Amino acid sequence: MPRAFLVVMDSVGIGGAPDASSFFNGDLPDLGSNTLAHIAQACAAGQAEVGRTGPLHMPNLEFLGLGSAMRLASGVPFPGMEMKPRGLWGCAAEVSPGKDTPSGHWEPAGLPVPWNWHFFPDTTPSFPSEISALAADLAGTEGILGDCHAPGTAIIERLGAAHMQSGWPICYTSADSVFQIAAHEETFGLERLLKLCRDLAPHLHAMKVGRVIARPFVGSETDGFTRTNNRRDFAIAPPRPVLTNWVQEAGGKVHAIGKIGDIFTMSGIDTLQKGADAELMQHLADRVENAEDGSLTFANFVEFDSVYGHRRDIAGYARALEWFDAELGKLLPLLREGDLMILTADHGNDPSWPGTDHTREQVPVLGAGLGPKRVGQVAFADVAASIAAHLGVAAQGPGKSFL
Repeated sequence: MPRAFLVVMDSVGIGGAPDASSFFNGDLPDLGSNTLAHIAQACAAGQAEVGRTGPLHMPNLEFLGLGSAMRLASGVPFPGMEMKPRGLWGCAAEVSPGKDTPSGHWEPAGLPVPWNWHFFPDTTPSFPSEISALAADLAGTEGILGDCHAPGTAIIERLGAAHMQSGWPICYTSADSVFQIAAHEETFGLERLLKLCRDLAPHLHAMKVGRVIARPFVGSETDGFTRTNNRRDFAIAPPRPVLTNWVQEAGGKVHAIGKIGDIFTMSGIDTLQKGADAELMQHLADRVENAEDGSLTFANFVEFDSVYGHRRDIAGYARALEWFDAELGKLLPLLREGDLMILTADHGNDPSWPGTDHTREQVPVLGAGLGPKRVGQVAFADVAASIAAHLGVAAQGPGKSFL
């Protein structure tokens, strides 16, 4: 029986979203943003030489058809990646009205988001007073810190010491539909932080805020603060069955790696493995070697986005891409006859773009296991329909198979 692997390279966009002008970083529309093309340009110009050198080198994704997918999606020029595709290749555009994590995962799982998310304004304070008061009350404190838009690493650097002194949680948001709470694992307590987020989440979900995210950190003002891998997302549950449910209801096992369990609230998921991206790659390799016939493995590699994209670190993003590509080269020979591995993304996060938020872009759709195949420009939801078709599972969403 066939197996399927759906791998999301978080934020690895390739530009050309038809509605990019309607999405913004601050006052600047995302029109012209292109995560991969701009990284490739910077590498070729010698502007991404920290920890790596030279043109962007991604031979395994290029082998599948990454360069062709990039040229199909956008007219933004970039050097290299001229190899003739040897895998399935195309690009996909999103219809959900957001450039956020839930939208970018629900839709390729067969469910375009059926509502408009609630976003908090880029003001200080950002949150309605009743939400701030509720967060403080649930935390057992007199107030909250932050109450603004901010990058996660920057806000703990700025407020970490005040948090440790006062005990007040650090609450912040971004251009995503999120309410994030940062707290020190030792002085505030990890379990207390998780309970705070869990208790607050239903109130925010009722407002159509997509996620409440626990952002634990450790360290001190003297030594600096570092976020840990104990992040937890408390997300709105998908309102209808998605790819994971379709496979599970048909009798197949569903294995989640990374953020997938949080994004889908474990709906239709049998096993979950978490960790840093290096650990997740080993988990994915284990599944490629050992996953059952008829199974779906659904993985997300988040550090392109969380560590490099939001921080606008072009060299770091390039290093992460080249690491991922090298690891992919070890995985592809392990695929069995009849397997299908689809590699895609959820949105962009152009590290050359002004601001610190996601960018509205098309994403690559690359496939290994079925030989060369041009699928062209497809919809996000077509990914779910295609994986369902490969596994012989009935699709319940709006997508059409491109296999």
